[in-house]
Amino acid sequence: MHFPRSSGILLHPTSLPSRYGIGDLGAEAYEFVDFLAASGQQIWQILPLGPTGHGNSPYMSYSSMAGNPLLISPDRLKAEGLLTDEDLAHLPDFPADRVDYNAVISTKMPLLIRAADTFRQTASEDDQSAFQFFCDRHQFWLDDFALFMALKDAHSGQSWYQWERKDPPPPDPDDDSTAEDGKKQKKVLIESLLSDLALRKPEALAHWRSQLTDAIYHQKFFQFQFFQQWTDLKIYANERQIQIFGDMPIYVAHDSADVWANPHLFEIDPMTGEPTLMAGVPPDYFSATGQLWGNPIYNWKAMERENFRWWFYRLEALLEQMDIVRIDHFRGFEAYWQVPEGEETAINGTWEKAPGTELFDAIKAKIGHLPIVAEDLGVITPEVEELRDRFEFPGMKVLHFAFGSDSGNPYLPFNFVRNSVVYTGTHDNDTTVGWYQSLNDWERYNLFRYLGNIGEEGIHWEMIRLALSSIANQAIFPLQDVLGLGTEARMNRPGQGEGNWDWRYRREMLTSELSDRLRSLTEIYGRLPQPKPTE
Repeated sequence: MHFPRSSGILLHPTSLPSRYGIGDLGAEAYEFVDFLAASGQQIWQILPLGPTGHGNSPYMSYSSMAGNPLLISPDRLKAEGLLTDEDLAHLPDFPADRVDYNAVISTKMPLLIRAADTFRQTASEDDQSAFQFFCDRHQFWLDDFALFMALKDAHSGQSWYQWERKDPPPPDPDDDSTAEDGKKQKKVLIESLLSDLALRKPEALAHWRSQLTDAIYHQKFFQFQFFQQWTDLKIYANERQIQIFGDMPIYVAHDSADVWANPHLFEIDPMTGEPTLMAGVPPDYFSATGQLWGNPIYNWKAMERENFRWWFYRLEALLEQMDIVRIDHFRGFEAYWQVPEGEETAINGTWEKAPGTELFDAIKAKIGHLPIVAEDLGVITPEVEELRDRFEFPGMKVLHFAFGSDSGNPYLPFNFVRNSVVYTGTHDNDTTVGWYQSLNDWERYNLFRYLGNIGEEGIHWEMIRLALSSIANQAIFPLQDVLGLGTEARMNRPGQGEGNWDWRYRREMLTSELSDRLRSLTEIYGRLPQPKPTE
């Protein structure tokens, strides 16, 4: 799908300012939309919106279809009469520039539970009907997700495959016929047996549903509120000619409602719940051992037998939340790297073909047009390019990658095609200021030769200008680059498990001068929104 010439800003909602320690869907989100509109931008790009677990990565969510309750605005709940001034009167002194996730969770979750209980007791008949309509409409994923999250809380956050593991039987004192190694293997196997709950036996599910009625209701209410608040914000943005550009990780987390509820769709050991085949990428120039992500590989044969039904629901849920979807690791739909269970690196994996053409044909027949952008960074084969181009998905260009080789570098603007999206950098890159400061002499020399000079406004504005001036239909830059911030404002450091996803900006940073400068450049390079036709 070809998109009109436009530009926008990459900013995850957690990075918005807010007095609750994390960005949310309250007034500050609407102020950011106003800033985008005043700046002539037509795109707000975000990261995945799902509920996050350990490490707080939006790419390792407990659900591929649910929303993150931490993004719910308490101020909007107060406006609906679900919280009071007293409820919100004693907040911690949260840091303004970072998200302290532990403090946020311990503060916001009790508020959300209080709001859910108030709603349950006092909501009007119309509001109760709206809640029930939401639950019915999203039943495919919501029932399993709500029970899954309630069960996680009841089991102190344990992963689903650890719930109620069966105890091994006592050793037989008369059994001396088994070798020591054999005994150890047998003990490990017995200890690894999944419980009836992990296996979703009907009796176990019925028992726990009866025990967790309130917790399940809370989880459904959180999703109802998230989608209600997010939909209102999306409508506000769309009315101002701003599209929401979201993100879909190709794989789902092992510890997720998706895998627990649909184990037959994943390469999962039926006895242990562990992945028999794990996702990753092979060794390359950047890593001698490759990357072992640990996500379970899809059972594509089972997916095909069900005519990709799970994918329809997943994309429909995402397209409720966003106008454009970026598919992370798109090359995995043509061929994927699978690593056997027990490996500690990605070295001993194999490439396997994926039914990408069949999948997207089926989705297109079901849904219609596919507003998809393919993340095609890294080593991409002609077969991956053919799959991308068959469905006219735009690919990605990152300017930070453009100056490390010769004129054949595909990330140099004169090598772009129009049907692509250009970035100064992505959420995985350093900020442009930090990137520039870390360049070696040869790369910096190449950059100087290409730009001619670097003006007083700084390298970040030179790179934003370069992105805007390119022929790529869409140009995106992280807000950190618009603000000219250094490495301290970086969103993610791939391979580093802690200290990511927590950057926030302060409200006073979005000035009218900044907006005017961005709008002027956007106008020069023909990326302003076209006037709406009159009625």
